[in-house]
Parts: sequence; structure tokens; C-alpha cells
Amino acid sequence: MELRAGMIVRNRAGHNIGDFFVILSIDKDSAYIVDGKHRKLENPKKKNIKHLHFTRKSIELYGITNKKIRAALTKLNEESANNRPEGE
Repeated sequence: MELRAGMIVRNRAGHNIGDFFVILSIDKDSAYIVDGKHRKLENPKKKNIKHLHFTRKSIELYGITNKKIRAALTKLNEESANNRPEGE
């Protein structure tokens, strides 16, 4: 799958495992990700690409704000919570 800015990914390792993020930019082996709440546009998290699970969803980054990122990711987090089996 081609990696690009604006793609929504899920964290597979680390402190925020299972959370959704948006790729802000890409380096050789890492991506800079934001969630609009804990990791804002002003301070993206550098994350190894191996530790990310790619989704088929993306958002337009032109004119993006932390509020718009939070709104987009909140919908995904709610859908994910509704699809989990009880007890998790």
C-alpha cells in the first residue's frame, strides 16, 4: 500500500496502541503522526512505519486544524469501539 500524507493509520505499538492518527509527513523509515488532541499539528509524533497499521481512509490536509482531525478520528474511534466484542 502506498504511504502518503493525510492517510489515517492505527498505532500497533507503544503507549497509544490501538488509537487512530493522521500521517502529517513521511521520512525514509518513519512517519510524523497527529491526533489533534495529545499530538497536535505543532508537535507531531515521529513513529516507525513498521508500528503503524494502514487504513484505506484518508483526509485532505489543506486547511486542516486540530479540531478537524479530532472530529474525523472521533468517528473512527466510536466505530471501532462499537465493533469490539464485549469484554474488551
